[in-house]
Amino acid sequence: MSNATRTEAAPDPVASDLIGSGVEGGLGDQVRGWWQRVRGGDMGALPAVGGLAVLGILFSILSPFFLTERNFANLLNQAATLVVLAMALVFVLLLGEIDLSAGVTGGVGMALFVVLAAQGIPWPLALLIGFGFGFLTGALIGFFVARVGIPSFVVTLGLFLGYQGLALVIIGPGGLFRIEVPEIVALQNSNLPVWGGWVLLAVMLAISAATSFWDRARRTRAGVPNRAISLVWIKLATIAVLGGAVVYVLNQNRGQSVVEVAGVPVVVPVVLAILWIGTFVLDRTKFGRYIYAIGGNAEAARRSGIKVRWIKWWAFVIGSSLAVFSALLSVARVGSVDATVGRDIVLSGVAAAVVGGVSLFGGRGRLIHAAIGAVVVAVITNGLGLLNLPAGINLLVTGGVLILAATVDAVSRLRAGGGMRV
Repeated sequence: MSNATRTEAAPDPVASDLIGSGVEGGLGDQVRGWWQRVRGGDMGALPAVGGLAVLGILFSILSPFFLTERNFANLLNQAATLVVLAMALVFVLLLGEIDLSAGVTGGVGMALFVVLAAQGIPWPLALLIGFGFGFLTGALIGFFVARVGIPSFVVTLGLFLGYQGLALVIIGPGGLFRIEVPEIVALQNSNLPVWGGWVLLAVMLAISAATSFWDRARRTRAGVPNRAISLVWIKLATIAVLGGAVVYVLNQNRGQSVVEVAGVPVVVPVVLAILWIGTFVLDRTKFGRYIYAIGGNAEAARRSGIKVRWIKWWAFVIGSSLAVFSALLSVARVGSVDATVGRDIVLSGVAAAVVGGVSLFGGRGRLIHAAIGAVVVAVITNGLGLLNLPAGINLLVTGGVLILAATVDAVSRLRAGGGMRV
């Protein structure tokens, strides 16, 4: 009997339900295990983190405005849309699939929302209809991919083209609708009170600590070795130091007039909540484990009793629904919706996920990796904009970074497989 079959029959918690590195023990054991994984080709988000550090140093030297409080807050707002879209695509990419229609799906969802709201429908209901469109789109893609067997590239490319026409039908050529809902606009244009940033940090620490000790308790009950407790304290200390520095910087006045502008942008806790929920689903539920299993070897997953079609269906539903939320953040930032929303961002979302360390071949990557990759892409756009370089340079640089990241991914998989392909 396979391990996956035993997992299906055994009560929770069992060893395969629990989070671990595969190399438990003290801090030294963890560092050595991490280094072995890096040498074996599993570098995770390490290249993205290194690239982020290099870009930060480079742009801070080239532009005196890059490290200002105002630009830092602007960067977080600018990156939020791409971070959510990249996380949406992770659910699909982990399966070894792709969704080229995610951007325009969000665009059509927002078009439905703004047009229905303009016709007098209560905005919460109109927004729910927009999200419903994303749900149905994901269900449609999942049906054709999982049930009919059409490659996801073909299905989503067709929707990418068709939904552009649908957006034109809904809004009209050249049409533009302003968003008149203050609650939506506030998502990208308001800040928490100064004390709210510190409360957010305290909540993050509490949730992180509770999750860490819950994982340890489950591992103890299952008779599985735990990592050293010092690793938990190191993680919490890192969150406290880095988070405290971010909150302190954002709480400084960045207004350019007599009106004070300070505080953590409202969109930050929203994105962090999505990141935590998505990470919990992928790391700590059977659904998440099945996604990784299918991405690693779909046939083996099917033989072990996993309902591959059902998991794929839900992965596309989640991805399309999150894509609508990404578009919501985009239109909240600009304050309007037109027929072009979402046309150009999906490839940047794929690039962000791959740059962060999510494999295009499936089975490897995490939401935090996609979020880091999205920040890297946003830093490139932001930094080049501060240098007043043309948009073409931005596309060239982003494309080059994507090719480099995809090359690293392919080479790392070959190394992990034990040899080079001939």
